[in-house]
Amino acid sequence: MRILLVGAGGVGSAAVSIAARRSFFETMVVADHDPARAARAVAGHGDRFVAATVDASDADAVAALCREHRITHVFNAVDPRFVLPIFDGAFAAGADYLDMAMSLSRPHPDRPYAETGVKLGDEQFAAADRWAAAGRLALCGIGVEPGLSDVFARYAADELFTGIDEIGVRDGANLTVAGYDFAPSFSIWTTIEECLNPPVVWEADRGWFTTEPFSEPEVFDFPAGIGPVECVNVEHEEVLLIPRWVKARRVTFKYGLGAEFIEVLRTLHKLGLDSTAPVRVRGVDVAPRDVVAAALPDPATLGDRMSGKTCAGTYVTGTGPDGRPRGVYLYHVVDNEWSMTEYGHQAVVWQTAVNPVVALELLATGAWSGTGVLGPEALPPTPFLDLLTDYGSPWGMEER
Repeated sequence: MRILLVGAGGVGSAAVSIAARRSFFETMVVADHDPARAARAVAGHGDRFVAATVDASDADAVAALCREHRITHVFNAVDPRFVLPIFDGAFAAGADYLDMAMSLSRPHPDRPYAETGVKLGDEQFAAADRWAAAGRLALCGIGVEPGLSDVFARYAADELFTGIDEIGVRDGANLTVAGYDFAPSFSIWTTIEECLNPPVVWEADRGWFTTEPFSEPEVFDFPAGIGPVECVNVEHEEVLLIPRWVKARRVTFKYGLGAEFIEVLRTLHKLGLDSTAPVRVRGVDVAPRDVVAAALPDPATLGDRMSGKTCAGTYVTGTGPDGRPRGVYLYHVVDNEWSMTEYGHQAVVWQTAVNPVVALELLATGAWSGTGVLGPEALPPTPFLDLLTDYGSPWGMEER
């Protein structure tokens, strides 16, 4: 296996540190628009890692880099604006493809808070037949959320339930960052995108539909000492992926943002600072959202100031094998102190990065295989969960 990792930011750099301890691949080319950042990501990890420069917005450039290094698998670790050119570049070069966020949505032009427009991943699923006919695999949404959360959904359906009422992905944390009044632990560009877009819900008798941002607040009690966190509906890939392969009456995604974070996002929206459309400022065209991202600290650099834990998980309710009602929360917790001590990367980016590396190893060994455009829940969950534990980061399960 010869891997092209596109993006040497927080998640990409953490993926390099994780993959460096595994032997399943021959070469990993780490490419970024900033050659210095790519060089930093591979430094000290041995001669299997090669730094390169690439424009992730240029499918031809991605394909050329794949051909130059005889790449078999492209691992997309940049923000979702660049999904389609990397996806197309991988296909053109005859490589398989993995990402952690799918192609972007566009709200319904007339009824954005009732009906879907272009959904997350629609443009990738439109190419599914082409990928299948070529015998190639695009494994989409294989981070932590989406990704591990989808694996949990499939595991619950296969092993824990005879019928499922709701699959609800629930994400929460008690992370704090010393010295900052406001410092998101993940890409603010992506956070704005998923939190301010109309959230999508799936119900068996309605299909996909949308609601108002931050709708249906609930307090969810997270394990490992994190405790109760208010969670709200957010647009996320799981709601678009899980119903394609797992039977349930309802699928939701709720994120534990907290009141302060929600108010910041609402203010950005009121001021138009969430916009990706460029505005002219002193003779320069700049997107307001890019300015917000540039003004905030890089999440990858915050690890030594962070403390606490982050939890990603899937809460499933329905009927157990004994015919009685059942509720189960399957989850994965990462302590920032552990991830910094063990890998030198903060908890949120490490938790996101470990899952695509696990998936790549499963593809290398043949434990996972397929063609077309697939989500994680299309593949057997047990090999993934077993290998994740082997990586030193076990998952958990609570009856609720």
